[in-house]
Amino acid sequence: MTKEVIMDSTQKCNLHIVCIPFMAAGHILPMVDMAKLLARQNVKVTIITTPLNAIPFKTTINREIHLGSQIQLLEVKFPNVEAGIPEGCESIETLPSMGLLDNFYIAINLLKKPIKELLEKLEPFPTCIICDKNIISLAEIIHKLKIPRIIFDGTNCFSLLCNHNIHTSKVCETLSESDEFVVPGLTHRIEMRKSQLPKIFQPIPNKDMNFIREKFRDDANNAYGIVVNSFEELESGYVEEYQRVTGHKVWCVGPVSLINKDDLDKTQRGSKKPIDDANQYLQWLDSWPEKSVIYVCLGSLNRVTPKQLIEFGLGLEATNIPFIWVVRKAYRWREVEKWLLEDGFEKRVKKRGFLVRTWVPQVLILSHKAIGAFLTHCGWNSTLEGICAGVPLVTFPRFADQFYNEKLVVQLIENGVRVGAEVAVQLGDEDKFGDGVQVNRENVKESIEKVMGDGEGKNERRERAMKYADMAKKAIEEGGSSYINILKLIEDLKHVKLNG
Repeated sequence: MTKEVIMDSTQKCNLHIVCIPFMAAGHILPMVDMAKLLARQNVKVTIITTPLNAIPFKTTINREIHLGSQIQLLEVKFPNVEAGIPEGCESIETLPSMGLLDNFYIAINLLKKPIKELLEKLEPFPTCIICDKNIISLAEIIHKLKIPRIIFDGTNCFSLLCNHNIHTSKVCETLSESDEFVVPGLTHRIEMRKSQLPKIFQPIPNKDMNFIREKFRDDANNAYGIVVNSFEELESGYVEEYQRVTGHKVWCVGPVSLINKDDLDKTQRGSKKPIDDANQYLQWLDSWPEKSVIYVCLGSLNRVTPKQLIEFGLGLEATNIPFIWVVRKAYRWREVEKWLLEDGFEKRVKKRGFLVRTWVPQVLILSHKAIGAFLTHCGWNSTLEGICAGVPLVTFPRFADQFYNEKLVVQLIENGVRVGAEVAVQLGDEDKFGDGVQVNRENVKESIEKVMGDGEGKNERRERAMKYADMAKKAIEEGGSSYINILKLIEDLKHVKLNG
């Protein structure tokens, strides 16, 4: 069926897709981008979140409405008092302590009732709900409302397949934390340490945790399908293999960040700040030659210990390469700030180093011609945004799927270099590893120089980076694989609605 026929039939079906993101920047950003992509295909889309999480997106959603999209942003009150979370904290990034993570999940569970009441009042009644995989508490009410539920997975099919194969094979159950093993059932030979795996493979501390893990797996098995922020050409073979071994319907619809094409969209992606606020970064970058600057950002959570951050800083200083470093008021910020100022680091690197203490428009910065590489924590959003920008990556994974993403970058598409992290550091466990230093300044210096200096394979790595950036852009454009998958998803939902 041609996409023209799909579009015509979609218009007649009165589809209404509801998107419910998990309350963390790395989850909300891509789901809002995906919602905009869907709404541009003549589908009504409703995004449900809490008041403070809605604020950064109101400007961009209003712009979409002005352009003719049927998209809306609805809010439910976050239960701070009931869950024991301070007022003003409605996302993981805003929690004053990771000791409140359990309270945060209690709050999400308490949102079931108001979200259910909101869903029941929506007109037209929802055709389907795309819900973040981390909000398992909503599965039951969505089922009772007899609405098809699609999981939004913010990772990629390679990571999903690794998790599935490691779990079903039980390959690492008898291994110690430092033992290496080969991930079974993959085209590439991927060796990992047990210590690098996501938290779901850590020893289970109690029965409640075991129940939650099994609930996550059941949640995916009982869903109508999974939407993934990736594109088929990036992980060739792994999309098909994941579908084959699990039986899940999968739609790769990314990279969704590429919907933000002009500087205004890139600047206000996840921020209400005017574009003038970004000019300070752009003007600084304008002063440097093409591909001469390394961009450094270790994620929106940035829970790296002060001593490890200091090693990164000293490694950057030792390279003599210009850099823009997002320190973003990091973990144990007073210690970091004291070092930046009292040790004189900021003053020493002033001529070639730009330190940022607040949120930055990452997609805008990465697209600047002066950026020559990206040192990243390997969160999937950042990894994919780096791939889209066509720059080599320097990888320092921390937890969750990040070590899988490093493998994808370094071994599958070969456009990155490892700094050398060997152990996952789960949220809240940062102080359990002594001073928290996994890599030293020499590791940092050497890895950066491999991609920015005269390192072996530098030119080939950069060519591959550009090749995958071109593939990403084509995937999201009309006729591309992800564009077609968006249409296929809408066509599937049309059949569900007509036959429901």
